[in-house]
Amino acid sequence: MVEPVPQGAVPVEGAPLTNRRVLAIALPIVLSNATVPLLGLVDTGVVGQLGQAAPIGAVGIGAVVLTSIYWVFGFLRMGTSGLVAQSHGAGDGAEVGAHLLRALVIAGGAGLAMILLQLPLFWAAFQLAPATPEVEAMARDYLAIRIWGAPASIGLYAITGWLIAIERTRAVLALQLLQNGLNVGLDIWFVLGLGLGVPGVAWATLIAEWSGLALGLWFARHALRAAIAAARNAATLFARDKLSRFARVNGDIMIRSVILQASFTTFMFMAAGQGDVTLAANQVLLQFLSITAYALDGFAFAAESLVGQAVGARQPARVRRASILTSQWGVAGAAALGAVFLLGGPAIIDLLTTSPEVRAEARHYLLWLAIAPLIGIASWMFDGIFIGATLTREMRIAMLQSVAVYAVALLVLPPLLGNHGLWAALMVLNIMRGLSMARLYPRAEAAAQPVAG
Repeated sequence: MVEPVPQGAVPVEGAPLTNRRVLAIALPIVLSNATVPLLGLVDTGVVGQLGQAAPIGAVGIGAVVLTSIYWVFGFLRMGTSGLVAQSHGAGDGAEVGAHLLRALVIAGGAGLAMILLQLPLFWAAFQLAPATPEVEAMARDYLAIRIWGAPASIGLYAITGWLIAIERTRAVLALQLLQNGLNVGLDIWFVLGLGLGVPGVAWATLIAEWSGLALGLWFARHALRAAIAAARNAATLFARDKLSRFARVNGDIMIRSVILQASFTTFMFMAAGQGDVTLAANQVLLQFLSITAYALDGFAFAAESLVGQAVGARQPARVRRASILTSQWGVAGAAALGAVFLLGGPAIIDLLTTSPEVRAEARHYLLWLAIAPLIGIASWMFDGIFIGATLTREMRIAMLQSVAVYAVALLVLPPLLGNHGLWAALMVLNIMRGLSMARLYPRAEAAAQPVAG
């Protein structure tokens, strides 16, 4: 028996693919993303009121250490989104909840492992990023508190993917507003009101993380209840074929993401060889790419949801319609961002740095950031389309092919063109990602073909 779709979800049948529907998915994500940088600013600003440099450095290093570790589990967001969207499109409400339940179990296990292994993890982190004894001691106090939020932080990846898949992105916005609003309020109270210093920042984040998870579980309560009721026992819920597909999808995404992150890390390492001023300018300009990602993620997430549902419903024409509609909005957003960067880029640079040398250097390379959204939009939208269709093997292959060309570009262009060559190589990476996935796109429509017999 096929279970009904979870409460609050939008059934595929009778729900036309329209511009309004795309925007209903995308805009809450854009607003949600806009709250993320605010949290880092408040954390820094609050500890900055203590009048010492060490607390700022401690919070910064601690946050980077945990973010880097949690990032490894980001595949749970993307993998859950694609799998859930397909089950939702097929009208299989039990599997909509089951996918989330499996992801939450993995998140809980991963979070528990991090808590148990915190000593070697933090030791390795400080070997890679050594700090002064004072900063390291404060950072360790911060991490010793924050680490207890690992199950919640990783679990929220899964819940966010689930909410995106069934088009409940306003709930994603509510999660971010609760977490970040609570975090900001507790930051101010604990640090400035109670005088708890760096541990106060950690406690504020820990409470916010678990509060966010609690709200997310409440949003998913009907789906989780249906999944538990439909599963006769744990062996049914965690059947080998279900776990095998789950592992394959998420494993491919993790490999692809690690390769992509390594590509950006290589960019920064090579930028360091251009001199301190150029390195600082590149760091400032990379914030433009962060802005681009935050602004355009919503349209890629809309593609994940709508394409995934179309694949689950076995409607190839609907896959094409969803891909075109979301991509049109993505291109429009990219063009708008490019114009903003071209016209307002100097002002943005001046907001990000007060150094006259860095400002002047960053302006030399601003044109690359003005064209970056339009160059990169194809790769970002295809990411969303392929995640929805769970073509994760194809994503991994495309990334490997693109990085191979990127490596050649890094060897050839920077020696010839300096930092312009470095930015050109990064554009080559995004162009190749778009082209390689465009070549494989027909498989997305093929994945939606009705099963014979």
